[in-house]
Amino acid sequence: MAASRLSPPPDRRRLARAMMLLAALAMLPDADVIGGAFGVPYGAPWGHRGATHSFAFALVVGAVVAAAGPWAGAPARTFLVATLVVASHPVLDMLTDGGRGCAVFWPLDDTRYFLPWRPLPVAPIGLGFLSARGLKVSLVELVAFAPLFAFALWPRRTAASAAPSTTSTLEER
Repeated sequence: MAASRLSPPPDRRRLARAMMLLAALAMLPDADVIGGAFGVPYGAPWGHRGATHSFAFALVVGAVVAAAGPWAGAPARTFLVATLVVASHPVLDMLTDGGRGCAVFWPLDDTRYFLPWRPLPVAPIGLGFLSARGLKVSLVELVAFAPLFAFALWPRRTAASAAPSTTSTLEER
């Protein structure tokens, strides 16, 4: 949602659509959990935090989004914003205290990586998220990401509100 501020659409409806699209793109790498229902092992290249958590995946998604229609202005900007939003997911996952890391360099390297600093608790998968542990994770993330939420939702100054008023009051006359 905060990334929508990089190139804010001119009206609230388009801004809301951009925020929803970017939020969906940020969550897209976790679509890999569906593979578990089909027997894909967690540690497999297409398992959880595997290929869909790679920078290569982020680049492909960015290219597809840019080709589908530039919503952030120019296609190059759309590509850049979409790629960075998708790539932010594995980077944030590498800051968690659980799981097996992320295969950020797939397909060149299947190794799962974490960052040296891991301040975020890992979220339970599936219905486990609706638990006391899931609530704790949600509260920690709410506090950790409050500045981004505030930045995303802070009222925008429009060109109309920035322009000096051309109407005068009776007192001014």
